[in-house]
Amino acid sequence: MTEDSKPTKAGAIRQRNMRKILEAAEYEFVLHGYKGTSTQAVANKAGLPKANILYYFKSKEKLYIAVLQEILELWTEIFGEIREEDDPAEQLERFIRAKIEMSFRQPRASKLFAMEIIQGAPHIEHYLETNMRTWLREKTFVIQRWIELGKMDAVDPMHFIFMLWASTQHYADFDKQVLTLMERKAFKAADREHIARSLSEILLKGCGLVPSHLKESS
Repeated sequence: MTEDSKPTKAGAIRQRNMRKILEAAEYEFVLHGYKGTSTQAVANKAGLPKANILYYFKSKEKLYIAVLQEILELWTEIFGEIREEDDPAEQLERFIRAKIEMSFRQPRASKLFAMEIIQGAPHIEHYLETNMRTWLREKTFVIQRWIELGKMDAVDPMHFIFMLWASTQHYADFDKQVLTLMERKAFKAADREHIARSLSEILLKGCGLVPSHLKESS
């Protein structure tokens, strides 16, 4: 092994261990809550020594915050680089579909975030006041420019983003309720496509836009 390959291998091991820890922590925090979860339980779930948890994340609280911040970063990246020259219908539908898909693939993440917010965001208040406020300002500015350029009807950009966020997370946060009322045991691929199309129609039509599947059928 060369000297150059050693850091690469060490870095790969570190990334793999951190991924195992974050996934195990997400599972345990959703199942037992912050107070009911121990670092030992996370270590057991991850199949790693407890010392590894503390080496990478220092404390249970820092691990919990890392899990929540990763969730938020994944969500905000979906709606990342929107520009005023973009087509709002394309960008908004892409966000809706990606967010719905993520809610189905990672329902625990959505539930964990919802639990933190319901409790008053005690662990991520600073993140919300800094990173998230900056992100929201940037996105509302672009949406406002779309409105000023006549690309979409006038709506309140901030509340429009809140609606996008809430509606796409609903199927993860309240999956038991939704599945029971839909008389389903689990969401099928056809259900997921129908949900994505329905939300795209409702939300885009509400601001004077047309989703792609309606353009194709016209």
